[in-house]
Amino acid sequence: MSNFNAPSSLGAAVAPAADAAAHALQLACETLQIEADAILALKQRLTADAASGAASDAMSFTQAMSLLLQCEGRVVVSGIGKSGHIARKIAATFASTGTPSFFVHPAEAAHGDLGMVTRQDVFIAISYSGEASELMSIVPTIKRLGVKLIAMTGNPASSLADLADVHLSVQVAKEACPLNLAPTASTTVTLAMGDALAVAVLDARGFREEDFARSHPGGSLGRRLLTHVRDVMRTGDAIPQVSPETKLTTALLEITQKGMAMTAVVDPDQHIIGVFTDGDLRRLMEKVQDFSQLNIADVMRKNPRSIRPEQLAVEAVEVMETYRINQLLVADETGKLVGALHIHDLTRAKVI
Repeated sequence: MSNFNAPSSLGAAVAPAADAAAHALQLACETLQIEADAILALKQRLTADAASGAASDAMSFTQAMSLLLQCEGRVVVSGIGKSGHIARKIAATFASTGTPSFFVHPAEAAHGDLGMVTRQDVFIAISYSGEASELMSIVPTIKRLGVKLIAMTGNPASSLADLADVHLSVQVAKEACPLNLAPTASTTVTLAMGDALAVAVLDARGFREEDFARSHPGGSLGRRLLTHVRDVMRTGDAIPQVSPETKLTTALLEITQKGMAMTAVVDPDQHIIGVFTDGDLRRLMEKVQDFSQLNIADVMRKNPRSIRPEQLAVEAVEVMETYRINQLLVADETGKLVGALHIHDLTRAKVI
């Protein structure tokens, strides 16, 4: 006989799992809060009155920015362990925002890679303790080279901070790690400090979207800002075109063969005088039954919209979207037909 009052083993298993999930979520939220508080504390230090003394964080940030703007070489960023990972990201951010920069591993630097560093460079050394032996072994050489040194540490009294031309404090009240050991809040603040420097420098240099695109040609922004109409337009025999005396039935064959759902109408000197599209054909079919005696000049749309080959492809997209058209003729400065664009061409080029 079954015992329906027996306790459920499933219920007993669900409760601990739910407790574990709740505990994990609590830890996640605490981690985010600790790191957010650390960044806010950094912000408060940077916004402190610079007149409070030369040792203020705001003054140090301004001095570091000045060194970076005056740099005639490259910005070299270095660190070991978790600081090394942050250093790589900071170097990449500088490089992608108009400041030539690279990462050098301190251990490799001690065995020859210091040859990449020149007197014209600025060296950013990152160590939360400010005592990383790998970094400290190369700092004397960097100083002898006459390279300007910016240090990011959590200890203003450290050896690295003492040797630096500018010291940026990335000190945090505590790490997000429950043991207060694993670099968490400190690496977040260091990365944020690097981002703040890079953004301040790019703004001071007048870095623009076009500059960003040049260093990111493979990205969507690069394609949008570097791709010109001439790069994606159809040319030569691929352009559907007929003369104004062409019979409509012949023009329809040109439309079909060239696969652009339209044809340009040009005069003997290749100047654009009209266009006829599939949409025009559908509208015409509602009014006319016999096309055999019509010339394309009788039904074309005069003075069609066009774009210049040197314009950005994204401008062609804007014209198409504004006027709800799928094709666009390309004309030179004299109005001669030099190319044609279909919206699919822009899609294939990943401009859209």
